[in-house]
Amino acid sequence: MQWHLDAMKADEMWQTSTGKGVVVAVIDTGVDPANPDLVGQVLKGRNLESDVAGDEHTDYDGHGTSMAGLIAGTGRSNGGNGAFGLAPGAKILPIRMPESGVGATQAEGEAKFNRIAPVAIRYAVERGAKVINISLGVQAGSQALTDAVKYALDNGSLVFAAAGNSGDGANLLEYPVGTPGVVGVGAIGHDAKKTDESQYGPQIDFTAPGIDMVHPCKGGTQLCKTSGTSDATAIASASAALIWAEHPDWTNNQVLRVMLNTVGKPKSGAKRDDYVGYGAVRPRIALKTPGDPGPPDVYPLPDLAAAERNSPSASPKPSKTTGDSENPDKPAAAAPVSDGKSSNTGLWTGLGIGALALIGAVTAGLAIRSRRRKSAAAPLAYPYQQRTQSSYEGPPR
Repeated sequence: MQWHLDAMKADEMWQTSTGKGVVVAVIDTGVDPANPDLVGQVLKGRNLESDVAGDEHTDYDGHGTSMAGLIAGTGRSNGGNGAFGLAPGAKILPIRMPESGVGATQAEGEAKFNRIAPVAIRYAVERGAKVINISLGVQAGSQALTDAVKYALDNGSLVFAAAGNSGDGANLLEYPVGTPGVVGVGAIGHDAKKTDESQYGPQIDFTAPGIDMVHPCKGGTQLCKTSGTSDATAIASASAALIWAEHPDWTNNQVLRVMLNTVGKPKSGAKRDDYVGYGAVRPRIALKTPGDPGPPDVYPLPDLAAAERNSPSASPKPSKTTGDSENPDKPAAAAPVSDGKSSNTGLWTGLGIGALALIGAVTAGLAIRSRRRKSAAAPLAYPYQQRTQSSYEGPPR
């Protein structure tokens, strides 16, 4: 049912680590703690959406619950045939971001995101989240966002963000994935190749499975199948949780360095490229043969130091969108002009692809997709998760 768990040999990993003791913040649309696969997994968090009824435990879209499920689902639904997260022992700290911002201009939406996302990141750190998952994005960053990410790193956390899903279209750089110090995640499919929609560029550090991902969700049998860099980011975040739980004395830099040293390298033979970054996360290898975690106080990726070296204001990562980027100081090429084919068609949508495949409730998924397409001609902030029209038939009986 969950092909990525088989491919990553989750059963073998869980004999060593389930992520127990690690808190993963999900900065998203809220997380439903009553979902059968998430009962007992969701902590009290923070609600930053004042215009929609409910709190951080009220998921106004379903996207946040999906991300939480991919990270820490227990598989208890449907008589034990539910969906597991990669780190079922981890706990979820839900932080609900404002809804899409229907009626707002792109500039207003981006400003709102850059005003509220830093608050969410800082709150996650203060509440003890070691891993911060952000499967959302906008097309503009800010100094406040950069400062919040630096605050997270300085206080021992890691921030993972989705690349976006317009890789087969405009491929415009998103934030916070383009923010220095953020671990950028793209999506790969069953063949371990980058998915068509997964965005590319120097902002990509890792890839993870992000197609046909079965996870807990709202309605029907409460299982969905989706694709996108949202899903891939949740898998990368869960991978960090698995490693951290096994090595609780490691710093964020050491956890990230071991992830970096144990990736499945790009098939091109390069150290990294702009399509899969340094390669696919392999937490099983990191748990089995982690190697030397290295110095505890040195950030292992080059973008943070490069940004600080090149600009006193720690400017965002370069926006070059083609070719290889082993050298983070390469001149940046201009981002391509939108050709109208971008999959970024919502406002504050998450980074996924297509339409929600809600078991027994495909109509609801199509309604969500339709609402996002009508929200604005230009995206503001959106979940990176494409939702497929075909319904998922459920677990084997």
